[in-house]
Amino acid sequence: MLESTLESKSAEVETADTRGLPPPTLFRSFWMGGFEAATHINSAGQRQDMIAGVQHDTEADGDYGRLQSFGMKTARDAVRWHLIDRGGSYDFSSFGPMLHAAIENRVQVIWDLCHYGWPDDLDLFSTAFVDRFARFCAATAKFVREHTDEIPFYAPVNEISFLAWGASRDFMFPYAVGRDEEIKFQLVRAAIAGCEAIWSVDSRARFIYPEPTVHVVPPRLKPQFAALALQHRQSQFEAWDLIAGRAVPELGGHPKYLDILGSNFYHSNQWEVEGEGRLRWEDEPRDNRWLPYHRLLAEIYARYRRPLFIAETSHVGCGRARWIGEIGQEVLLARKSGVPLEGVCLYPILDRYDWQDKTHWHNSGLWDLKLDSRGRYQRVLNVEYAAELRAVQGMLTTVGCI
Repeated sequence: MLESTLESKSAEVETADTRGLPPPTLFRSFWMGGFEAATHINSAGQRQDMIAGVQHDTEADGDYGRLQSFGMKTARDAVRWHLIDRGGSYDFSSFGPMLHAAIENRVQVIWDLCHYGWPDDLDLFSTAFVDRFARFCAATAKFVREHTDEIPFYAPVNEISFLAWGASRDFMFPYAVGRDEEIKFQLVRAAIAGCEAIWSVDSRARFIYPEPTVHVVPPRLKPQFAALALQHRQSQFEAWDLIAGRAVPELGGHPKYLDILGSNFYHSNQWEVEGEGRLRWEDEPRDNRWLPYHRLLAEIYARYRRPLFIAETSHVGCGRARWIGEIGQEVLLARKSGVPLEGVCLYPILDRYDWQDKTHWHNSGLWDLKLDSRGRYQRVLNVEYAAELRAVQGMLTTVGCI
């Protein structure tokens, strides 16, 4: 399955022009491990805490240390706002051990500050939301600076576009149907206020903005939906445009805030609008409307000319190895075509259960989780995924990606 697609892609890699891009230098390592960190309230009204759910909060030392075996010296993780902010006062006991573990293992961490969730007493649509978030960001930056002299990296709000979509439906709290744009604007205000608050504490701070990268097409027999498909496709750029002040400047956006772009890409990120669902990555032959990822990355870079990395990518089950193999080839094509990608984050690095059903596991991590007799999740390396990852890592050393 997919042999002809991959053979064609391999040929494209071989014939791609090398533009002499310098090796990536933005992060401590090109390869990163991302720890699932969602903290939203799901459609059943249940608070999620994925960090605690897979016991990463108590196993952070081992989890960070485990990354070293794959040359990963950078990670994505989160500071859980809903646990720390006690009505404007702060309890960092849930974060301190994780920060200490990262420091001890010499792992550079990009810390998410709002990963879909916020304190129970906050109204998303209130001015207090923005003010409280800014104060929380400043307090976190102060706590980090008191413990390490490393230049900090933060993601103020993870996936503004996706959060605005989910929270304006019955998928995520506050289930504010029809208020997509209002939510997006509020999250942008919060992100900007968070940046300013952090800079007031540590002017060296860098900021990441992870957003889904998508491709949307009309059904083959319904060309009348082409405009709608384009509208959906263009919406992937809205959050970045708002942060940069390119759109709705009254929100306070400015180019100085749009620091580092994160592209989140999965097999389900290309679909038909008003059609039959996603373009199936796994099909052979593949749908000819599927757009290769390196072309999507090139589009982002041409539009913004900002530092860019793959902030999330992975597949599920037996497709994990094949997916990372293709992603590696796409990265090589992107860099050979002049896109200076700065890294790839495998997300999640540990397997995760479903937000709506804790009994359903996605089998998407480099390490699977196996419950032992003590109720602890043992980290079990997925051998096939690991072997393909090592092969891809070796291939990408040819363009300085280590």
